[in-house]
Amino acid sequence: ASPPPWGEGRAVGAQVQAALDDAVASAEQTPEARLIAYLSASFAPPIADADLLSTWLAFWSLTRTDKTIAQLHSEIYAENRLALERLLDAYAPGKDHRLTAVALTALVDGLWLELSLGNAPFTPEEAKALTARWLAALQTSG
Repeated sequence: ASPPPWGEGRAVGAQVQAALDDAVASAEQTPEARLIAYLSASFAPPIADADLLSTWLAFWSLTRTDKTIAQLHSEIYAENRLALERLLDAYAPGKDHRLTAVALTALVDGLWLELSLGNAPFTPEEAKALTARWLAALQTSG
């Protein structure tokens, strides 16, 4: 018997979080480098991966019809957003980073999706540069 979809969703969420954590741990240990590493980890394997994309798309599609999956998606999204908010606070202390984290997550999700689909009109390096530009702009306007 195959595992329930929410079990696979939690496992994939843990896999992605482990890759994000590894990227942060491997970065130069400055707040900016750690933050950029976290944001740009989604643009390379094991996160930018066609198989992972297929799993996430199936998972996301169930959030509208399965309350357990919807709850799990909310939990994973909240965990990732809070991790990003902590990195943002280290980078720019004393601000409310909730909406900055939401905006950066949306940007990263879109770039990740295009890279994972293949034939994106940009490279992973350009995605990283775009993310750094958005970060700078959001911090200036915030």
